[in-house]
Amino acid sequence: MTMISDRAIIHKPLKEEIFEALHREIIAGKFSPGDWLRQDVIAGQMGVSMTPVREALDLLVAAGLAERVAYRGVRVREMSAGDIAEAYGLRLLLEAEIAREAACRITPNQLEALAEMVSRMRKLAPLEDLAAVRQMSRTFHSAVAEASGNSLLIRLYAIVANAFPDWLLYEALFRNPELLVESMSANHREHEEIVEALRARDGRAAIQSSLKHVMDSGKWLEQHLNIPADLLREKEEPFLIFIDQNIR
Repeated sequence: MTMISDRAIIHKPLKEEIFEALHREIIAGKFSPGDWLRQDVIAGQMGVSMTPVREALDLLVAAGLAERVAYRGVRVREMSAGDIAEAYGLRLLLEAEIAREAACRITPNQLEALAEMVSRMRKLAPLEDLAAVRQMSRTFHSAVAEASGNSLLIRLYAIVANAFPDWLLYEALFRNPELLVESMSANHREHEEIVEALRARDGRAAIQSSLKHVMDSGKWLEQHLNIPADLLREKEEPFLIFIDQNIR
């Protein structure tokens, strides 16, 4: 008798199914930055009403993949090199502070939840489950921020995370499958290092692991999104000094 997998019987809200479908298409390059996401067109193509499409577009905006333009609608987000570099610098700053505070305040339950997320991400197929990998990675970092116990820091991080163009990086990797497996493997390993540093209550190691993880994204920004190296190095410089001092 053929067994039905757990995955096959999980039912998600329609807005989430539409969100994930649009997410996959954006990452796959079927929509480009600046393209309009028309509710009526999407509803017609998917055979659904306008309401779940509108809710799905709200999720895309919240996830940082799209932006709402007054009186015109929602479009795939456009970002200049300067915008991306600014988001990158703020991500470095906030990840370091989050790691420091989380190392002091994280609870055993929060640690186990993080470890479970990493384990689940490792089981996902890099290409077929790319949208899920991206979403779980975002959830992982948000959970580390929550573990800091700093409500203002958590709110600031949510804003910066939505501004960081990780979806553009995933799109680039989607177009280069030979790089995707290597990148995802490194991503999982770096997440594990962050969890272990937090488990050890080692603030310096947590900061170092978190900074290296974000800087790995910086390499992809330079190589695949053509962000000028000098813009990225300017943002990295103070953090590279910290890493260098703590390696010695």
